[in-house]
Amino acid sequence: MADLQDSIVISKPVEEVFSFVSDMDNSTKIMGNVVEIEKLTEGPLQVGSKFKETREIRGRKAASIIEFIKYEPNEHYSVKSEVNGLTVVYHYDFKPTLEGGTTVNFQGDIHTSGIIMKLTKPIIRKILKKEDGDHLQQLKRVLEETTEKPEEK
Repeated sequence: MADLQDSIVISKPVEEVFSFVSDMDNSTKIMGNVVEIEKLTEGPLQVGSKFKETREIRGRKAASIIEFIKYEPNEHYSVKSEVNGLTVVYHYDFKPTLEGGTTVNFQGDIHTSGIIMKLTKPIIRKILKKEDGDHLQQLKRVLEETTEKPEEK
């Protein structure tokens, strides 16, 4: 069973939703604690692409390396980060709706190694749920905001 999971329907086509979410530069718009993203690998986004993600947690900055471990445009992708015996894998699946929107399914898996990390896994799960638990709702808000502005007279 997943440690974190969520699902949401966004009133935008799959291509637009996938493109926005998989562009790691947009992480700062949908995950409140992410303050900076830096691409570490050259070329187009693909399995093996790596990014340095910096988060601000309780006034302190912490960085981790995010690696794409699965990538199928407009269908799904998975990213992984590993730090000090903690591995976090986030999976995203995208399905078109009959109305032209997109269902986004998210699953987060937390893996620990070492006795200390295993004992603190429930705390880590709670922290990640607090940090990232509403990111699909934020994604929906950002993507469904009206980009049209009323004409000025």
